[in-house]
Amino acid sequence: MTALTLLAGLLALVPAAGALFTAAYARRVARRYPPEGAFLDVDGLRVHYLDAGPRDAEGARTVVLLHGASSNLAESMLGMGKALLERGYRVVAFDRPGHGWTGRRRGGRMGRPDRQAAVLAAALRRLEVRGALIVGHSWSGSVAPLLALDHGDVAGALLVLAGVTHPWPGGRVAWYNHAAASWAGWLLTRTVVTPLGLALFPSAAARTFAPQPVPPGFAERARIPLLFRPVTFQANAEDVAALFEAVSRQSSRYSEIRIPVTVLGGDADEIVWTDLHSRSFARDVPGARLVVLPDVGHMPQYARPDLVIAEIEALAARAGRAAGRPG
Repeated sequence: MTALTLLAGLLALVPAAGALFTAAYARRVARRYPPEGAFLDVDGLRVHYLDAGPRDAEGARTVVLLHGASSNLAESMLGMGKALLERGYRVVAFDRPGHGWTGRRRGGRMGRPDRQAAVLAAALRRLEVRGALIVGHSWSGSVAPLLALDHGDVAGALLVLAGVTHPWPGGRVAWYNHAAASWAGWLLTRTVVTPLGLALFPSAAARTFAPQPVPPGFAERARIPLLFRPVTFQANAEDVAALFEAVSRQSSRYSEIRIPVTVLGGDADEIVWTDLHSRSFARDVPGARLVVLPDVGHMPQYARPDLVIAEIEALAARAGRAAGRPG
């Protein structure tokens, strides 16, 4: 056996070992973190959601939580949902298409915010939710405005929380998202992405929460290991890869939003630039309230949960007055 043949054999073992590890990991994670909510069929798509609190809550006394990239509804409930339930709100949290336990159609550009907004709006109608307060964090900062613009029956107020709303210089995203979203994504996500992602996660989480520390037990309580299943990681990458083009198209429409809006971000956010996204969105939406938190990063709901919940309550009151009922 030549050295070249030996090297080729060793290189072939890397993706093979990665594939075995990935398949075993996906099975183990699915057993460890089973669905914790219920399911709706939306045009053949199985949507996983959690609906808790008083079902007779009207308008903005119902809060809809939309998670960001690399996340799921468990993180939404951990960051905000439980505190809102304690204050008597109805809380509806979704796994976005392809995340957590919600299905994802192949093709059809399901990574686009407008496609996801349409699915979520249809699910909210099935749940008889009207005029709700929509909270869109991070990636879902692109979805929340579309619920107001294109599905106004379900949206009565918006809180855009450290959200992506506008195109950014260069339009670049992390290399691994482009790779996983490419023609080779199916193969990559089933061989090397899971072990690589698990190795990189601690540093990525630290950067996401910085300058605040990552809360103890965050990954476990937020069910983040679900992200590293092949289908979920590929869906997440497709979402991120589609984002620049989407916000480039939709940002010119924000001036048409006519419901109460609060925009909240931290001035130390290294993931979504507050000066570009939050300030621009607040400028574009008539009457929007802008709140910028000093020395807070990309996760204000963990850094200043008291203030975020207070802003939600104030926004619900504004929406109630606008609709002619108590907030």
